[in-house]
Amino acid sequence: MSLRHDYTRAEVEALLDLPFNDLLARAHAVHAQHHDANAVQVSTLLSIKTGGCPEDCAYCPQAARYHTGVEAEKLMPLDAVLDKARQAKAAGATRFCMGAAWRSPKDRDVEKVAAMIGEVKALGMETCATLGMLTQHQADRFKAAGLDYYNHNLDTAPEFYGQIIHTREFADRLDTLGCVRNAGLKTCCGGIVGMGESRAQRAGLLQTLANLPEHPQSVPINRLVQVEGTPLDGTAPLDPFEFVRMIAAARILMPDSMVRLSAGRAEMSDELQALCFFAGANSIFYGEKLLTTGNPDTERDQALFARLGIVPMPVEIESGTVHADIVEDGRASEAA
Repeated sequence: MSLRHDYTRAEVEALLDLPFNDLLARAHAVHAQHHDANAVQVSTLLSIKTGGCPEDCAYCPQAARYHTGVEAEKLMPLDAVLDKARQAKAAGATRFCMGAAWRSPKDRDVEKVAAMIGEVKALGMETCATLGMLTQHQADRFKAAGLDYYNHNLDTAPEFYGQIIHTREFADRLDTLGCVRNAGLKTCCGGIVGMGESRAQRAGLLQTLANLPEHPQSVPINRLVQVEGTPLDGTAPLDPFEFVRMIAAARILMPDSMVRLSAGRAEMSDELQALCFFAGANSIFYGEKLLTTGNPDTERDQALFARLGIVPMPVEIESGTVHADIVEDGRASEAA
């Protein structure tokens, strides 16, 4: 199938409305055509600067204005970040994502993060960062430092966005994605479901992602992690089958992209994750924590992979460039 960037809302809604088995069958066929259906890309996410964020994202425990028990911390030192990256690599992760709870990085922080990127890249891992809004100069600097991916999620549909975030506009997110693409960086861009949005609004998120000038190389689909003290605590949980529908539709609309199970995986059963892998998910975050919320530990993931016959995707090093064997983070608060 050819890649499209002109989907209508009605087309995406019709896709999500398909009978469940028909949708999964179609998604799995697309997945098998474009990817190894039994290989999953494994990433690890580290919060290099936690808490104290001035934004008001209703899902985020790192927002300074909410009382969630997350304390503001300073940017981690380089050596501590490298220790975590080495541990992640030893546990089987091939990509290392660094997240900071900033609205946007200050110039004094850019060089510190650039140094982290260069040192992690030297370990033979793909590098990813999620640091908030970027200027073109900042995106160019991170590219020069060796950054492979930049995560900047759309979060939700344009028409629902104002009910979740008031401290920045939807257009601001599109502007940062433009800077990232212009710098030659790969994009990691998805959203969060289960925030009280409708299926039609979930279709709006997928439509916007699929109609970007370039499909994101990684598309994280996060299921809301409810944290006491945030405005979305107490939201009615999303039907698990609706989550699988999102995975399947993302796979069909963006066939070459990596579709990632991100936040909320700790609450997912093995059976639900298996359905997601069948529907086209082929990337996960690996390790015990996603920035400030829990994540299945590596032993549980390894056991699940063994039961399903899934293997982690390898990376190859060629001429100093790290890339996934198969063509391929977040959010600045919980996942990428």
